[in-house]
Parts: sequence; structure tokens; C-alpha cells
Amino acid sequence: MTGEGYRTLRAGVEVTGEFEDRRSRFIAQLRRVGSEAEAEAFVAEVRARHHDARHNVPAWILADGRERCSDDGEPSRTSGMPTLEVLRGAGLADVCCVVTRYFGGTLLGPGGLVRAYTAATQAAVAAAERDGAIAEMTLVCPVRVQLPYALYDRVTRMCADAGGRVTESLFTEDVQLTCLFRAGDEERFCSAVYELAGGEELARAGEPRFAEF
Repeated sequence: MTGEGYRTLRAGVEVTGEFEDRRSRFIAQLRRVGSEAEAEAFVAEVRARHHDARHNVPAWILADGRERCSDDGEPSRTSGMPTLEVLRGAGLADVCCVVTRYFGGTLLGPGGLVRAYTAATQAAVAAAERDGAIAEMTLVCPVRVQLPYALYDRVTRMCADAGGRVTESLFTEDVQLTCLFRAGDEERFCSAVYELAGGEELARAGEPRFAEF
């Protein structure tokens, strides 16, 4: 993904969407995943949940750009790819969608299958939007600060002024803070703390990562 961030599902949330055509039921199940192994585990979970279904069609996208889909026995490119395209179009990543199909006895044809798998996945994405289950992931940078008690109030204000927030405070013989900034904003804060401390390097920036901010 780009450094601008991406959208995903909130952790621990699963949303579903349904579509029916000529008595065939299509149930899209959407969950956040952080790796290929997590995606495969979710696919296996849904297969076990709907073991009596004709098809369980998976599609997943990770934030590092990896993606995969399968038609799971449906005609080629009528199910997995349409499901994946909906996830792409919604700007989602680190998500896996499995669309379960219960066959209704009538063949829908390739066009009908594409429409059905697309509609079920769109319904799941719409449910996630409606329920506030979408999380915006931003490239952030953590900063650890070790400082005397006398500077605590000033440094926490400086953190807020630079657009950051304190995520952890540890009070021992001195104060240890963990602050979080949008990537790039931490530089101004680190420079301000350096000046405040008279050239002593009290603040150290960590590796940027994606997180809700």
C-alpha cells in the first residue's frame, strides 16, 4: 500500500452481506486478517461453518500488495475475481472475504454468477460502512521519551501541539513516555524536545508502521 494509508475492518469484527437469485443464496463474510496464514485460517473456518454449501469462494488482499482469490468450483472468473474486485474498489486491505453459495436448483449462467458474487460482497462492505466497522490505517511513527518529572507537563503539551498523542506513561525514577505521530510529524517534536533538553537526546523515534490513529 502507499504511505498514505488504507482502509480495513476493525480488529475482531466480522460483517456479512447476503444476496439471493432464483433461490441460490450468496452469503459474503468479511473479516480483517494480517497475513496469508490468517486469511487461510478464516477460509477454513467458513468452510467448516458452511460445510453443507456447494461453494465457499475466497478472496483476500493484504496491505503489502499480496492478493489471492479462487472460484472454488464455480466457472472460471465468475466468483473469486468479482469478489476481489469489490474489495479493491472499496480501497480495503488486510481483509478476507468468503462468499458461501447455497445452490437453489437453477443455473444462473456466468453473468448471473458475476452479478450475484459482486452484490453479496458489496452488501458486506456496505454493512461494514453502516456499522462503523471500517478502520482507517495511517502510517505512524512511535517516539519514546525519557525525561525528568519537571519536564513532563511541557513535553506532553509539545506532543499534542505537534499533532501526536501519548499512548503510554511509565513513572519510575524518571518518566518514560511513548508518543505516536503521523509519520513525518515526529521530527518537529523530537527537535523541540532536543532544544528543551539543551542538546540532550531524550526522544528517540522508532520504525514507522500502519495503525489506527
